[in-house]
Amino acid sequence: MVARRNVLELIPEIAVRQPMVSGKVGKRWHMVMDPEALRVVLKDRVEDYPKSLVTRLILEPAVGESMFVAEGAHWRWQRLAAAPAFGLRHVEALAPVMTAAAEASARRLAAAQGPVDVFEETVAATFEVISDVTFSGDEGFDRDAVHRAIDAYIEGTARISVLDVLGLPGWIPRPGRLLSGSDLRRMKRVADQAIRARTRFGPRPVPDLLDLLRAGADPETGRRMTSAELRDNLLTFIVAGHETTALTLAWSLYLLAFDPQVQQRAAIEAGAVLGGRAATAADLPRLPYVRQVIDEALRLYPPAAFLSRTARSSDVLGGREVRPGDTIMLPIYALHRHHLLWDDPDAFDPDRFGPGVTRDRFAFLPFGAGPRICIGASFALQEAVIILATLVSRLRFALTDRQPQPRMILTLRPHGGVWLQVSERS
Repeated sequence: MVARRNVLELIPEIAVRQPMVSGKVGKRWHMVMDPEALRVVLKDRVEDYPKSLVTRLILEPAVGESMFVAEGAHWRWQRLAAAPAFGLRHVEALAPVMTAAAEASARRLAAAQGPVDVFEETVAATFEVISDVTFSGDEGFDRDAVHRAIDAYIEGTARISVLDVLGLPGWIPRPGRLLSGSDLRRMKRVADQAIRARTRFGPRPVPDLLDLLRAGADPETGRRMTSAELRDNLLTFIVAGHETTALTLAWSLYLLAFDPQVQQRAAIEAGAVLGGRAATAADLPRLPYVRQVIDEALRLYPPAAFLSRTARSSDVLGGREVRPGDTIMLPIYALHRHHLLWDDPDAFDPDRFGPGVTRDRFAFLPFGAGPRICIGASFALQEAVIILATLVSRLRFALTDRQPQPRMILTLRPHGGVWLQVSERS
């Protein structure tokens, strides 16, 4: 089935040239690429467009009723309780973990022989970061077990089924998800053990994400997360916090290998700022071109390339009638390559994110928008700049004859990996 192979195949070619595309397959659906209509769905009337059944069927088994899946008041209080943990001060305080991971990644790549799957490397680096900032110092936290469980879930059980796209009930068995239970139980058991240990022994001298979430409370009611809510939100951050940043870095390195001139410009900037050391949070303001490369990679290969909502009320979007129960598809991949919104949209051009360049806020949505914008966006961008700047300042990346193929499962992954030649800069 198309949706099992690659969700991108659901997006018709006309979607990059029209503001909306509508149809009916079992139920009515609308693909929305119009920024004004996206503003309505994601910001102005967000309560009328909750996350779709597709999203809930895929993610609830792994992350329960965490803020990523929850709606309404249950989402709101969790978001308010977690928000301080992702404030600028706390995100910057976690940067040394990112710097250490960047240093280790650069060493591993410099020592590699022959072509390297840089996606495998970026996954290792970003998982090192997220596990350290989530459960720092917990010797009982089995990182390998959680990593294996997450990877198995994304590869095997989080694949979109055409049954989900059609909106059929969750009790109908989905091929490929029947074996997910043991992976999920193992992942949750490890997280529960780490939370119990932290409750027993208290917070770390430098608070990590678990400490910050345990201390967080709804400012209106004082409500704090239960152990189960802590676990579900931490697993959400672990899954999203390493997978999406790893993808951003892997696609960035592929694009830099594709365009050696852009790579050289980024390397010169990073080399001048870093002088051979690994990047830190303090370096970010002086690495604008590296950030532009990351933004352009997020445009061409957005990790969350396909979102969906369900219309709760009657509405009109882009001149189209929307009825309660209609599926609203947000193909971010098509939005970011849309011919009415971007000049030469399929070209790799970091200068489109240069100083003074303006665009509609809802034409570029790698982290979503509105009240449900990704809470970890600043964390992810800081980590991506630190790691990418460190790597390009020391290493040169070149294409091989093995080209990655974008395949949307839960995220936009490079099918077959991103195999590049890596050499040290003299």
